[in-house]
Amino acid sequence: MFVDTHCHIEMEKSEEYIRSAFKENVKILITASEDYKSSLDNKYISKEYSSVFCVVGVHPLNVDNFNLSDINLFRDIIKDKNVVGIGEIGLDYHYSKDNKEKQREVFCEFLKLAEEYDLPVVVHSREATKDTIDILKKFKVKGIIHCFSGSLEVAREYIKLGFYLGIGGVLTFKNSNLGETLKNISISNLVLETDAPYLAPHPYRGTKNESKYIPIIAKKLSEVKGLDIGKVMDITTNNAKQIFDI
Repeated sequence: MFVDTHCHIEMEKSEEYIRSAFKENVKILITASEDYKSSLDNKYISKEYSSVFCVVGVHPLNVDNFNLSDINLFRDIIKDKNVVGIGEIGLDYHYSKDNKEKQREVFCEFLKLAEEYDLPVVVHSREATKDTIDILKKFKVKGIIHCFSGSLEVAREYIKLGFYLGIGGVLTFKNSNLGETLKNISISNLVLETDAPYLAPHPYRGTKNESKYIPIIAKKLSEVKGLDIGKVMDITTNNAKQIFDI
């Protein structure tokens, strides 16, 4: 059984989406949130389907629409047993450089919430590695670095902080150097993800991604690590279960 530790399930297509994943032995899905509305939607989806769990939070690209007092709205959501973490949260300086301070403030507020409720976090970090690491060092939290594609040095820094690395379709891209980095990282520090509907793996790159493609990523990882795909499945699934306590 595979786990997709990070996807974005569309509410109106959830049944079809989950059925397709099941056919490919992807039996647990963690649907990630981008704002308050998607957090509520994901909470509903996770209550409808026993195979779906969710993480809730505000994506760094949506912080301008978030008031710091709104953090209290999330306190009610995270009381639900199907909410297994906070995310996706973090920093994105690629698309949004004018509001760095607001991004950092919101990131810290959600990290405080995760610390308070002892929940793992799913961290988005794009072109903001130093700030991300510096902030994470201030909190006693663990979780996943979503869509990891950094250097070996950065990977080891995150792992030292207690984080797992989320490995997705980027690993399969022909122009990706991620495989070389992962050769030097233990699979005990990795989990699988799709980030669906984004970042579909080769040979579906450029099309709509789905959780059903997790085995493609697992196969590539098995080749990189020189392991049987069943071993990759077992270890990454156990890692995901441990992180989210499911």
